[in-house]
Amino acid sequence: MHVVATAGHVDHGKSTLVKALTGADPDRLAEEQRRGLTIELGYCWTSWPGVGEVAFVDVPGHERFLTTMLAGVGPVPAALFVVAADDPWMPQAAEHLAALDALGVRHAVVAVTRADLADPGPAAARAAAEVARTGLVGAPVVAVSGHTGEGLDDLRAALATTVAALPDPDPDADVRLWVDRRFTVRGAGTVVTGTLPAGTVRVGDTLALGDTPLRVRGVQALGRDREAVSGVARVALNVAGRIDDLVRGSVLVTPGAWHHTSVMDVRITGSDRPPVSPVLHVGAADVGVRCRPLGDDLVRLTLDRPLPLRIGDRALLRDPGRRMIWRADVLDPDPPRLRRRGAAARRARRLAGADGTPHLADELGRRGLLHQDRLRQLGIPRQEGDHLVVGPWLVAPAFAKAVADRLPALVEEHARAHPLDPAVPLTVLASQLRLPAPDLVRALVRPPLRVVGGRVVGPGADVLPSDVRKAVDAVRRDLLAAPFVAPTADRLRELGLDDRALGAAHRSGQLWRVAPGIVLLPDAGDAAVARLRELEQPFTTSAARERLQTTRRVVLPLLDQLDQAGRTRRLADDRREVAR
Repeated sequence: MHVVATAGHVDHGKSTLVKALTGADPDRLAEEQRRGLTIELGYCWTSWPGVGEVAFVDVPGHERFLTTMLAGVGPVPAALFVVAADDPWMPQAAEHLAALDALGVRHAVVAVTRADLADPGPAAARAAAEVARTGLVGAPVVAVSGHTGEGLDDLRAALATTVAALPDPDPDADVRLWVDRRFTVRGAGTVVTGTLPAGTVRVGDTLALGDTPLRVRGVQALGRDREAVSGVARVALNVAGRIDDLVRGSVLVTPGAWHHTSVMDVRITGSDRPPVSPVLHVGAADVGVRCRPLGDDLVRLTLDRPLPLRIGDRALLRDPGRRMIWRADVLDPDPPRLRRRGAAARRARRLAGADGTPHLADELGRRGLLHQDRLRQLGIPRQEGDHLVVGPWLVAPAFAKAVADRLPALVEEHARAHPLDPAVPLTVLASQLRLPAPDLVRALVRPPLRVVGGRVVGPGADVLPSDVRKAVDAVRRDLLAAPFVAPTADRLRELGLDDRALGAAHRSGQLWRVAPGIVLLPDAGDAAVARLRELEQPFTTSAARERLQTTRRVVLPLLDQLDQAGRTRRLADDRREVAR
């Protein structure tokens, strides 16, 4: 299917022309027919040999309905721009042309209507000159009369050539349907319509309205029920779910595939700087925004409500009071906060080379790291490169180096503050470095730092303070004489060894902390297994205590440790055996 939107000044014959091309009247409301002008969006369609189905979105030309016009034109890839032969170049025609240009419509045909009432030559020349100053330069200009049929064959041929040149959209793309109408059908429920630019909608699909899932109960295109429709297409969806917030300007999307943003950085194109509070038009939505200059043609927009946008999206800003329009190219729909003085200027420098084309290396360079899910949401293609991949995270080389360079100082600072516990948990370092996952820290540790048991230690982490080392040496001498007679709490207190000191001795490999307050020599596990193997298997806890010449205070946690290590096995009758 091909979709074409009309544009042009009020009462220049857009609806008449669409009716002549399709045989159907796009003015569906009684008020429209009574007043002779389009108020709401109208839809008609036809089928042409060699072209296939062509749907027309007929938009209002009156300046009071410009928002409705933009809702119809926004998602459509081609336009039929209409001017009248018996009227001069009108302000609304200029505004519609500027809107088409700003929205990135690059395929169009100019129709000079009422060729039966006046010489179409002057109007055609003026329209061609105006179009030549926009991205629609080269659009064919055809003189036509909707009443007599003069020039209709030429117009059909020009439209057929234009739509045939449109790029083929991806049927597997993520869905983003801008809703331009919502109504209720008796016996069916809520129905919404819109232009589907790409992707496929099927009966039974789930689409998301923000965080709200909606089920697609039915799909129609060109008045017929379909099981599935792929873009570009005019579609009507019968949806079910929590629909209270579903209105014109809402957006239905593939769940989880889009980033809904309330803040974005854009590059604007226009003859003047936009006001502080313009209106943003994108797709079929119009949203109030606050505009903050970053530098030159770069601005930050804060939206009154979030929209699903990606890098490279095209929108327009409008100042209703001055009737001025600016093109807005989305450079970053997920920008960093501007926290300090001069942050806006620095941000402008970072975006200086951005043109709205998403490249993984460029985006990683600006952001440092990205989650693979965010790549899809922002429209960034996955590409090979010199970046680091850590689970679902992609890390820019420069960012990885900067983090790795900071780690030694952070570890050393922690060791000075905690001499008995110099190892820093990965979670603590991740918080200090503002990294979203501890595994990122693990991947960025470089020698002489190392990761031991979820902590980062420096080169001197196994060196105990002199007073602790002397106390530990005393414990070791005691244990050499009686390997399984752990020092009592009184003995440890006498030596000045608290839990922190014992933990440091354990991490340094000088002692083995079997349980809180119970320490043995590091090789006590091997020695215990050797002695227990000499017992008749299986053995009781009492037999183990006697063979090891120790107390229940020591033997119970020691056997638990051996069980956990798989060196002994506890049986159902509470006896144990040494694992083979």
